[in-house]
This record gives sequence, C-alpha cells and structure tokens, in this order.
Amino acid sequence: MDKILLNGMEFYAYHGVFQEEKTLGQRFYVDAELEFSLKKPGQSDDMNDSIDYGEAYEVMRGVMEGRPMNLLESLAETVASELFRSFSPLNACRIRITKTDPPIPGHYRSVAAEIFRERDE
Repeated sequence: MDKILLNGMEFYAYHGVFQEEKTLGQRFYVDAELEFSLKKPGQSDDMNDSIDYGEAYEVMRGVMEGRPMNLLESLAETVASELFRSFSPLNACRIRITKTDPPIPGHYRSVAAEIFRERDE
C-alpha cells in the first residue's frame, strides 16, 4: 500500500503514570505512516485527492497536546482513531510514540509504543 510518512513530530505534553510527568511534562516524538492509494492524487496533482500533511499534523497535535493520558498505548490508539475519523481515504496507519528519558530505573535512550491499525468497515 502507498503511504504518506510524517516523521519526527515533536510535542511537549504531560502524559505518564508518574505525578512528576503530569506536573513537569516532557517531549514526545511521533512517527506516522498513513496508508491509502496515492494513485489518484499522483495523477491529478490535486490536494483534494490526498491527505493534507498539515491537517494530519494538527489532528495528531490535538491528541498529543490535549488531555493527559497515562500510557503511550492509549495515546497511539487515540491518535489512530482521530486520524480515521478525520480522513475518509485513510485505509490503515502505523503510529509510533517515543518518550525520551523515561523516569524509570535504569538507563534508556527512549521507550516507545507502536501500533498498526486498519479502518473498520
């Protein structure tokens, strides 16, 4: 399937299980693969036949900078749901949300949750 990729989107938000995360906040990085046929927009060169990258970013920003959630898994599910709600051509999406420097014991560069969802017909 064809894809539009939005890579390395950065958001400052207040998600997490620990109170410090909810109070201080931290950076989150989101990568998204939006799967749908690019044939029609590729032939027409018309934005109305595609998914606007800026609009997709705003949908994801609304979730990421919105209501705090405990789990990356919940964030990813909500992002996917909002993308399907917003863009009827979207057939499937892969969402990866990365949290750098998680406040858990040990040494980590980051932790992440990645989901792949297909549109329910």
